Amino acid sequence: MRFLATADTDIGISKSTNQDSLLIKHASANGQEILMAIVCDGMGGLSKGELASATAIRAFSKWFDEELPFELENIDMQIVGAKWSLLLKELNSKILEYSQNNNIESMGTTFSGILFANDQYVVVHVGDSRVYYIGSALNQLTTDQTFVARELSRGTLTLEQAKTDKRRNLLLQCVGASKTVDPQVICGKTERGAYMLCSDGFRHEISEAEMYESLNPVNLMNKNAMHSNAKYLIEQVKNRNEKDNISVILVKAE
Repeated sequence: MRFLATADTDIGISKSTNQDSLLIKHASANGQEILMAIVCDGMGGLSKGELASATAIRAFSKWFDEELPFELENIDMQIVGAKWSLLLKELNSKILEYSQNNNIESMGTTFSGILFANDQYVVVHVGDSRVYYIGSALNQLTTDQTFVARELSRGTLTLEQAKTDKRRNLLLQCVGASKTVDPQVICGKTERGAYMLCSDGFRHEISEAEMYESLNPVNLMNKNAMHSNAKYLIEQVKNRNEKDNISVILVKAE
């Protein structure tokens, strides 16, 4: 399996800082391509959300460089998922402790990451950033860990109500701002097509049909096309008055 990857992030139309952080790491071992992609959406006053998201990115970049090589000889994605979950729990404690020691009311970050190796992938997820697979349709792999998503699943809110509910950004879990975190772990076989990771600012003002129209793998012929199509959607989001930071990573598997 070969991978093409591109990323884009935009401060948006109203924020003074971009609190999203992104990471793509691409390597090869034993004739196989390995790729890791992560989107973190930070939250907190001033630049504290930026600090939280960047802290998570640095920790996983270090893991890729220093720990992943020991996993590659006989990689088990379930074990990798468990190790990523443990790392996120350690980061949660570390960020919480930093907030308490510096009298910061709250700071934290979402985390949506994917690792591809040996035709397999593992997704680990906390919060409301998302990971999608785009093949013959657009499929959301992750589950939003939000109040609204929970109430939708319980049937106490309709989809139309959820779109305008004032609590739509209320997270049930957040790395650094929750007493405990229980990451979602998803393992699967890598399929040809595209995988997309995005912050919630990217998806609020565009429909799934619009996402699929632009990011259908047929339209992602090369890195330039991938970047151009993602940038088009970001501009659409800004034109529709999205107030949040906007970030997206595209990975094409072929």
